[in-house]
Amino acid sequence: MADAQPYELEHRETVAETPDLRVTILTLAAGQCVPWHYHSEVTDTFFCMDGPMVVQTQGGRTQQELAPGERYAVPRRTAHYVSGKGGGPCRFMLVQGVGGYDYVAVDVPNVEQ
Repeated sequence: MADAQPYELEHRETVAETPDLRVTILTLAAGQCVPWHYHSEVTDTFFCMDGPMVVQTQGGRTQQELAPGERYAVPRRTAHYVSGKGGGPCRFMLVQGVGGYDYVAVDVPNVEQ
């Protein structure tokens, strides 16, 4: 089973998990986020279920807004930050793979969130 995340979530549901692939459904309450981090081997593919939600990458230089039904992939070794639009709630399915999972926190200064 995967390690606990170093941030607070309203809810996390593991759908499937193998050594090379993870599928989870994450719910963020208003004001919650997935802080800046990256993964050494896995790509994160986000599928918005309830939103809108925002995925920021590479120090805030790229911002992708997702409405329900839309998806967005963040390649391995790319720092990213996830939140509901305007700090609101959101729910999304996250597919992570193929490769070994890790969570590498990064400090991204001077980024509006």
